Amino acid sequence: MTTLDRRAALVLLAGAAMAPGQALAAAFSFDQVKARARALSKRAYVPPPPPPPQVAAMDYDAAQGVGFYRKKIPLWGGDWGVELFPLSRGVSKAVAINLVENGVARPLRYDRSMFSSRADSPFRKLPAKAGFAGFRAMSRDDRGEWLVFHGASYFRSPAPFGQYGLSARAIAADTYAVQPEEFPDWREVWLEKDVQGRLVIHALMESPGIVGAYRFVNDREGLGLTQTVEAAVFFRRAFDQMGFAPLTSMFWFGEDRGGAGPDWRPEVHDSDGLAMWTGAGERIWRPLSNPSRVVTSTFSDENPRGFGLIQRDRDFDHYHDDQANAERRPSVWVEPIGTWGKGTVRLVEIPTNNETNDNIVAFWTPDAPVVAGGAVELSYRLSWTGDVPAPPGDDLARVVATRTGQPGEPGKDLDARGRKVAIEFRGANLQALREAIDIEADVTANNGEIRLLSHYPAARREDESGGLWRVVFDVVPNGAEPADVRAVLRQKGRPLSETWTALVFPAPAGN
Repeated sequence: MTTLDRRAALVLLAGAAMAPGQALAAAFSFDQVKARARALSKRAYVPPPPPPPQVAAMDYDAAQGVGFYRKKIPLWGGDWGVELFPLSRGVSKAVAINLVENGVARPLRYDRSMFSSRADSPFRKLPAKAGFAGFRAMSRDDRGEWLVFHGASYFRSPAPFGQYGLSARAIAADTYAVQPEEFPDWREVWLEKDVQGRLVIHALMESPGIVGAYRFVNDREGLGLTQTVEAAVFFRRAFDQMGFAPLTSMFWFGEDRGGAGPDWRPEVHDSDGLAMWTGAGERIWRPLSNPSRVVTSTFSDENPRGFGLIQRDRDFDHYHDDQANAERRPSVWVEPIGTWGKGTVRLVEIPTNNETNDNIVAFWTPDAPVVAGGAVELSYRLSWTGDVPAPPGDDLARVVATRTGQPGEPGKDLDARGRKVAIEFRGANLQALREAIDIEADVTANNGEIRLLSHYPAARREDESGGLWRVVFDVVPNGAEPADVRAVLRQKGRPLSETWTALVFPAPAGN
């Protein structure tokens, strides 16, 4: 995915020009940010001047060498404070920062004395009015940062395990659609501490075709973080595919790599599955993959209850990486507030040959098309968590591994076609059913045939908690297109597990 250069604009309200950082009316409110976004969307996009040339020398190492003086923190909450980032080669466009205190917004002026750096650092050559690249929220204690807004419309958190992984962003515009993807940027933000001591972020986002107003209320409980998001997005032009509440992650390879892998580590990924809870109540798990070509999967729904990119595998022995700490990477769950109507959860999987590229994107796309002059308003919660939140009374077993291999029976079907799939479900409800004889594996395939289906309680160690059940079958796709496969454990028609679903591609010639 190639990020487009961000172009800012003159900020206009009620027909009058206002530069970023210029204070809004005395009594600040999110309604004013929405009004500014609406007015700005009716104007032609005006790109700003390019970043200062000195920013080119601020490479990754130079940026990492710049600190922020604690005594200069401009906004403190009960147990948190806000630090700022300088411009760098990686994030070279300035965002205007405002502080809201006692209902009044005031611009925060850039000051080089806020930052510490080496005497020979290229930071010291940045212009006196270079501006800020973003901000992060820090804990008062030694737990470090817990939220970052830095670059384009991205934001992310290390909650709840203190380790960064996947990212969220405000919007995904034409991600691998017919026309090129468009990447809006945060143009201006307003930071405040509300009466409950929470960090509240109001943000104005813009690109040539999009203007958006966002409000984030950040609730911290223990090490977890829940963000309540309000969004009002206005469109200057039509888009083929608009993604709301998008999540971006990385999947290089997992337990299903088979044979000699591309790296010494057993698995490398920030997330290993897309989880969904449909409006009809079905719980779905889709294992992530690193395909040979771009694959977009769509899951139609009406008023979804939630979806997210999940890092479910928390076993260090499955990664053996004591630097990346993949077993501590967060999951993010999107919970719609109100009714979102008809649409699709979309998963885009992009080929990658290393771990430095984010190659996974998931988002919600409404059925209603995005047209020039249109607008969308919606609200949702983002939970930075360990796994899918379990609703009250939910005892469904969850998918914990997906493996594939050569089809057929060992030593017999040497010319068998298709792929063999082995799915592992784990759940306390399965523990009591190890001797049951009425458990069924409901496995179906569109554009394919299921063969050699079997299911059984898997071998267990005495130290394992919860039951483990394995479902094994062959899939033979019909032709060159993949088979769309679904599998769920049932007892007398009642689901005992999530619904596993995946695309199974025909084996390459010669395999």
